[in-house]
Amino acid sequence: MTKDTRDNDVAFIQALAELLNANKLTELSVTRDYGPDDSLKVRVAKQVNVVQQAPAQMAAPAAVPAAPAPSDAAPVTNDPADHPGAVASPMVGTAYMSPEPGTAAFVKPGDQVKEGQTLMIVEAMKTMNHIPAPRSGTVKRILVDDGQPVEFGTTLMIIE
Repeated sequence: MTKDTRDNDVAFIQALAELLNANKLTELSVTRDYGPDDSLKVRVAKQVNVVQQAPAQMAAPAAVPAAPAPSDAAPVTNDPADHPGAVASPMVGTAYMSPEPGTAAFVKPGDQVKEGQTLMIVEAMKTMNHIPAPRSGTVKRILVDDGQPVEFGTTLMIIE
């Protein structure tokens, strides 16, 4: 490897790190091909510390007994990702609720949606990816804000 190639690789890695920070990403992987049998694989990542606050019901004193759930009811869960109607992000990117700034959102809580209908857009690498409804139903909750960075698997909304 020549010194010029090494210097170019260092500049390339620094540019990736800047891209990571500028787009509020936590990880970026790239392969740079120079020719057959000659490539550079780079993974730039940063550690993100997430602090979750306990829901108000979990912070209640232990002396207060919780009411038992009826046996025929679905189990109660505090994690939206466990909900059967959870719609997860298929990629890392930025979530947008409308097709363009200043226009109406694709959906809002209470809207009826059909399978395949666009729920929102996740922008990744300057590409606008439409997120379709996995099933027909009613939008119960939207769990991300317009312009919010999302990770792969982030629960975007709940459809029942």
